Amino acid sequence: MREGDTLTVTDGQGYFYECVLTEAHPKHCIVRIEHRTEMAKNRDFLLQIGFAPTKQMERNEWFVEKAVEIGIDRFTPLLSSYSERKELKKERLEKIAVSAMKQSQQAFRPAIDELIPFTDLVTRPFEGRKFIAHCHDLPKKPLAQTYRKGENAVILIGPEGDFSQEEIGNALANGFEPVSLGQTRLRTETACLVATHTIHVINNQQS
Repeated sequence: MREGDTLTVTDGQGYFYECVLTEAHPKHCIVRIEHRTEMAKNRDFLLQIGFAPTKQMERNEWFVEKAVEIGIDRFTPLLSSYSERKELKKERLEKIAVSAMKQSQQAFRPAIDELIPFTDLVTRPFEGRKFIAHCHDLPKKPLAQTYRKGENAVILIGPEGDFSQEEIGNALANGFEPVSLGQTRLRTETACLVATHTIHVINNQQS
């Protein structure tokens, strides 16, 4: 773009700005704000996914990109008993999230937490329904049949080795509901996206 061109920018906090480029440089630019528009959120529920990051970083990036396009409020990477990845630099995921937010023309950037221990999230207060998806042969209901339209939700997705039975018990003791995401065993990033999409499908249904 050149000086004098118009463009739209967002702060990721609910505003779009119509701007004019006043200084163009390969590494930075200056714009003049001509008009600001406040955008209302296009959904009345909050969605948080707590997930154990996979060893291959590109799979984590794929999930973050697609979930942002669909609509999500918070990503919380988890360190669980069978986690494949013990460290995570969230800067790369934040760049992916910003790019997906702009591509899908959204004005709200989802939060991305630092990698935290499983128990930290399980014991953290949350105003809404709390779910843990796992593959153990234990009583559970399909997410699509237990979640109700309009509810805030936090959903925990484990690593390739799943959550341990101790972790599942800890989650249940803290008010989490056990759920399944289908009849087949899904990869971590696939399960995360299925959970995200399921919540949106239910909320997009007509009353």
